[in-house]
Amino acid sequence: MSDLSERYSGVLLHPTSFPSPYGIGDFGKHAYAFIDFLKLSGQKLWQILPLGPTGYGDSPYQSFSAFAGQWLLISPDLLAQEGLLHGEDIQNPPSFDPNHIYYGSVIPYKERLLKKAYANFLCMDRPSLREEFDHFCQEEAEWLEDYALFMAGKDYHNGACWLEWKDTLRTPTPKQKNDWRKKLADAVDYYRFIQFLFFRQWFRLKEYAREQGITIVGDIPIFVALDSADVWANRELFQLEEDGYPSVVSGVPPDYFSETGQLWGNPLYDWDYHRQTGYDWWIPRIQSQIRLVDYIRIDHFRGFEAYYAIPYGAKTAIEGEWMPGPGADLFQKIREVFGEHIPIWAEDLGIITDEVEALRDAFDLPGMKVLQFAFDDLKDNDLMPYRFSTANCICYTGTHDNPTTMGWYLELPEKAKDRIRRYLNTDGRMIHFDLIRAAMGSIAKYSIYPLQDLLGFGNDCRMNTPAIPSGNWAFRYRPEHLSTDLAAYLRSITELYGRCDPLPEPEDEEALDPQEEKARIRAERMEASKLHEISFRRNQT
Repeated sequence: MSDLSERYSGVLLHPTSFPSPYGIGDFGKHAYAFIDFLKLSGQKLWQILPLGPTGYGDSPYQSFSAFAGQWLLISPDLLAQEGLLHGEDIQNPPSFDPNHIYYGSVIPYKERLLKKAYANFLCMDRPSLREEFDHFCQEEAEWLEDYALFMAGKDYHNGACWLEWKDTLRTPTPKQKNDWRKKLADAVDYYRFIQFLFFRQWFRLKEYAREQGITIVGDIPIFVALDSADVWANRELFQLEEDGYPSVVSGVPPDYFSETGQLWGNPLYDWDYHRQTGYDWWIPRIQSQIRLVDYIRIDHFRGFEAYYAIPYGAKTAIEGEWMPGPGADLFQKIREVFGEHIPIWAEDLGIITDEVEALRDAFDLPGMKVLQFAFDDLKDNDLMPYRFSTANCICYTGTHDNPTTMGWYLELPEKAKDRIRRYLNTDGRMIHFDLIRAAMGSIAKYSIYPLQDLLGFGNDCRMNTPAIPSGNWAFRYRPEHLSTDLAAYLRSITELYGRCDPLPEPEDEEALDPQEEKARIRAERMEASKLHEISFRRNQT
């Protein structure tokens, strides 16, 4: 995606939402089918959430590592194809809900499968696979060794946060780390192995996406979790007390999403230390993510200009103050590494000041425009498509933190609904497509919408409700939802708004694939019938 003058559109969907018989999405056949759907429908972008291993609350924004991968996404089917699992291991999985992830059931089940795969690996006579694993461990040692020991330590301490450990592993010297690696050798090697599996499967999927012309947009949270290998192994990077507990934690004051603000609880960086060391933790972090994806969205870009510091132990985010962040100094360093065009998108929602906008624009980073916020005040906002001040932005119908568009609309007061219907010239029955059309028709260089909006699903399918600690990140779709009819219609409006090349004319028989010809015909039929046959709404309220 080197020509930034072009227009692109795509879908926001985290891999956990893929169909799978194993209770959670993975990198198996349905991941490849989703990429095929994107290509068939003319989409160029696939946006995901952070790919790290999740901890408390199953949130991808609270990970055990800023560098490791989410082992729950490893496909058992692909492991079986390679002989790391046997057919009987995966033949009769539990009866998981195809619409919802129940992490309490999924985690122990997949853990059992991966431990079987590890045991089989140890017994296999496959020197090439062992060499590949050893090479991975050497290449990733800078973060992998601490992560594997940290996770083995958590197991040894029954999952307790490292701050509660009562032995030398809580604050180990280099020698003590080596001693613990020997003591927990099998567990450490297991955690190395499942990271090897994750990256192996992900890079193959990424390569397939590249071959199909799909650009992947990743996501990293600006902060890391307190109970993480990053904080445990690198305490000097954070504002911590001598006992390891944070002095202040992250969050945001009251905003669109919560009247009491959001108390995230992450430890905050010691930016003076980062500056003095040339950001030699941040630069590898960005580099590692750019290996995984093509672009990264940094969540809470606001925090680089100024971050909100809440005293540790506070009950809400109301109490706190803004403190200066690294500002342009960090991004100048990133530019030195990546060149003039930094592969970063800025999540610039919430309380945004002139200084934040200046920082974003100084490095030509696209910001976000969320249409669900555009109709609060038609007279004074820059979120209406006709008021975008620049094309260098991403226009969303909603994000993972928003209600679905259908759920959002149905819960609005009638006066607001009337205003939206008049603006979009619609009767509101297909409001999800109306908003997608508005996003696509905007001047924004990028247009993205959650899969739930493409399918017209209600709020029972939203991905996350901010400030609600449980029950999130559980949405799944079923294979039949990605129909060829839906792909055909999506391609027709994507072409209409100049976000993909049109299919060859029908008479060009050599250039036109039979599947694409069927898609063209379906698109014409779909347009004529006003799409009524493809609304897959589940409970809309």
